[in-house]
Amino acid sequence: MAPLMRCVVFGASGGIGAALVEHLAARADVAAVYAGSRRGAVPEGPRIHPFRFDAFDDEALAATLAEIGAPLDLVIVATGRLHRADGSGPEKALRQVSAAALAELFADNAIVPTMIARAVQPLMARDRRCVFAALSARVGSIGDNRLGGWHAYRASKAALNMLVRTIAIEWSRKLPQSVAVALHPGTVATQLSAAFQRNVATDQLFTPEVSAKALLDVIDGLGPADSGGFFAWDGAPIPF
Repeated sequence: MAPLMRCVVFGASGGIGAALVEHLAARADVAAVYAGSRRGAVPEGPRIHPFRFDAFDDEALAATLAEIGAPLDLVIVATGRLHRADGSGPEKALRQVSAAALAELFADNAIVPTMIARAVQPLMARDRRCVFAALSARVGSIGDNRLGGWHAYRASKAALNMLVRTIAIEWSRKLPQSVAVALHPGTVATQLSAAFQRNVATDQLFTPEVSAKALLDVIDGLGPADSGGFFAWDGAPIPF
């Protein structure tokens, strides 16, 4: 009988992150869900263990994860940002792009997940399948980019996809049963997409609960051969 899973969700105070925590905590095959947030409140429950994290403080992040301990079976990074901290963006034209905007979105969307992957690497399960999944976005696909715009967000998510692919290649040698993937959650009714929801068909705008359930279904079906991939909420591969 397989051991119960120990799961970590970073970004557990966001809409999708919170829904992922709640879905995982309700599963019979999960022993514990560690719900990480930088600032906000996370769901509560008997198998949910909240924690604070700072992905840019190497020592603090390592100490936090040391308290969680090994082995980890599933790590999901559900952090990310579309708008800058001052509320501006996304850009519609190149003249609106700034170095500050690029740096800010690259930090949240690409650097944070990578620092988390580096920190959790020593804790990932070695005797069975383990999964690292980072939430990306379809607009981060270079091959699928037909509309342009949203320069900083697109580029930062494309960078995330490449970093996940590179992590997967390294982990295929260090953790042969591991799966490292980027996932597109669909258009979800959260604060991130609030300004654009009126342009989305009703049947294409998901609640966080629906998106989280779909993402976990995709994760459940992945194996080491899928590592390094970029998948949509319905399991369909997305071109890089």
